[in-house]
Amino acid sequence: MSKTPSYAKAQSVDQDLIPVIDLSGRDHPETRRDLAQQLVATAENSGFFYISHHGIPKAVCEAAFKASRQFFALDHAVKSKITVDQNQRGWMAQGLTNLEGSATHDAKEVFFWGLDIDQDDAALKAGAPLVALNQWPQDDASFLKENIMPYYHAVLDLGRDILSLLAEGLGQSPDFFAKAYEKPLGRGQLVYYPAMDGDDHKAERFGAAAHSDFGVLTILMQDDLGGLQIKSADGEWIEAPPIPDTFVCNIGDLLQMWTNNRLTSTLHRVINTSPKSRFSIPVFCDPASMTVINPQDFDPAAPADQITTAGAYISGKNRKNFAHYKNK
Repeated sequence: MSKTPSYAKAQSVDQDLIPVIDLSGRDHPETRRDLAQQLVATAENSGFFYISHHGIPKAVCEAAFKASRQFFALDHAVKSKITVDQNQRGWMAQGLTNLEGSATHDAKEVFFWGLDIDQDDAALKAGAPLVALNQWPQDDASFLKENIMPYYHAVLDLGRDILSLLAEGLGQSPDFFAKAYEKPLGRGQLVYYPAMDGDDHKAERFGAAAHSDFGVLTILMQDDLGGLQIKSADGEWIEAPPIPDTFVCNIGDLLQMWTNNRLTSTLHRVINTSPKSRFSIPVFCDPASMTVINPQDFDPAAPADQITTAGAYISGKNRKNFAHYKNK
């Protein structure tokens, strides 16, 4: 493991700040209530937590990671045929992500995808923000769709379970979010972080500069190299290292807004300090594009002028953070 550069120093993980939450009791009434309260308490305090006993088979996870590595190893000419579009679908080369407030671009490549729909999809025809057809690689690269979609759908189902628990813990019906997740945006990313060099360090570059996620709930599978860091409530950066057989979850901006700031969308960043390539697969478990985000759903005293829709908000954030939207 290479030495962490001074601009990216972080403390060792504090399990009180990023707890591991066991989801094995989510289907049992006698434990479900306590689990819902635990999730809400964690989401209020740090906004980040690990989940264990999530129910997604290891083989499904391994197949998704293998497909990700295969994809990023393809020739540039193959990947460039599906260059990322204005709907945030396809392959994004290095240098195109410059997160708000960052002085330099991120050191990463990304493949973006979402729910697979067809040309007759009603939301697509209506022009709902971020509802789009996926761009899958051709040239005998069908392995990608075949191996990441089972993982993707399993994670979306897991996200529905977590959101049901959060709704219950927040005093709503367990099915509060259900309708918004019948056909969710569910944006997914395969992320490749190459080993960083001296030029990266001189530029104080990160794999992903400090940011909060734009949507509702993120579920992340990271490899065993580490590099994820989160900012604690007292302003200190702490490591969120890989823990076998767990995912990292975090609250996004939209859920913080939706709950009138009761839940916390936390700044986090990534730096690859290893001489090896780092890979991760986040799935942003976001609701249908036209879902109304109204803080009064959770707090009747919330201001009435804070209402937005999921797709419009996320699309607006994308335009501020990705270079392929410039001058469009």
